[in-house]
Amino acid sequence: MTFSTQSKGVYAIATTPFLDDGAIDFNSIDRLTDFYEESGCSGITILGIMGEAPKLEPDESRAIIKRVVSRAKVPVIVGVSAPGFAAMRSLARSAMDIGAAGVMIAPTPALRTDDQIVGYFAGAVEAVGNDVPWVLQDYPLTLTVVMSPGVVARVIASHPSCLMLKHEDWPGLEKISKLRAMQKAGELRPFSILCGNGGMFLDFEPERGADGAMTGYGFPDMLTELVNLSAAGKRDEAHDLFDAHLPLIRYEQQLGIGLAVRKHVLMRRGIIASDAQRKPAQMLTATARDEVDYLLSRLARHDKRAAF
Repeated sequence: MTFSTQSKGVYAIATTPFLDDGAIDFNSIDRLTDFYEESGCSGITILGIMGEAPKLEPDESRAIIKRVVSRAKVPVIVGVSAPGFAAMRSLARSAMDIGAAGVMIAPTPALRTDDQIVGYFAGAVEAVGNDVPWVLQDYPLTLTVVMSPGVVARVIASHPSCLMLKHEDWPGLEKISKLRAMQKAGELRPFSILCGNGGMFLDFEPERGADGAMTGYGFPDMLTELVNLSAAGKRDEAHDLFDAHLPLIRYEQQLGIGLAVRKHVLMRRGIIASDAQRKPAQMLTATARDEVDYLLSRLARHDKRAAF
């Protein structure tokens, strides 16, 4: 299974389920994989920032890739970002050998100038191999690397194996418009744009030219419905659905506890057995859990998927 410059829909950013003792919960991985597909997702991305990848041993990462790829019926993209190119190459080649559709690469936080960014991705592509399809992750809020539309265009133009941009700049709507305008003017080849940030701006991103979302909000079924409504030209219905979920989306966007909120929601939905994270981690307090549950109860008035 592959992805392409024409990929659309929702690629779920998967959490990594753990048992309370910190061991990988493979049964929950199976349920989560099935859940994403049943939610209408057109792909799954694993071992990303929200997948707690840096907390995994190399053998654990490969075991997770094998488990998801063997079960999934949609393309699986594997996050392979690492401080050094050797580790990146090793995981990328293993992922492709196992059957992944491609990999996702983020810039290392040390990059500051445009030339440094362009040079870094040239080195990354050389390391993983120019035969490996990959996703360019643009996430300045966490990675502190700011890529202008011009820099994104330089990277994409230099590497035919880059098929997709995971766009999660903030503010970033104008960046989407600029990149699509460059394509319309014939200055940039086709590529898919899927957006992150927990779906925070998914009400307008498709209208600006995004092809969908690549994020891990606890209601991926809502994300696929919203993207489909937008594609069908049902603007008001799409925005109504988004507005109903916005309080929970906003709550999840808090720095430091976003993953804890997401895992709590997935646990409440019966998809994963525990909301445990690998240490070090910031868990929800009892008060925060009550607040999330309150938001879910309010959401259930408008969306029955939140009525557990």
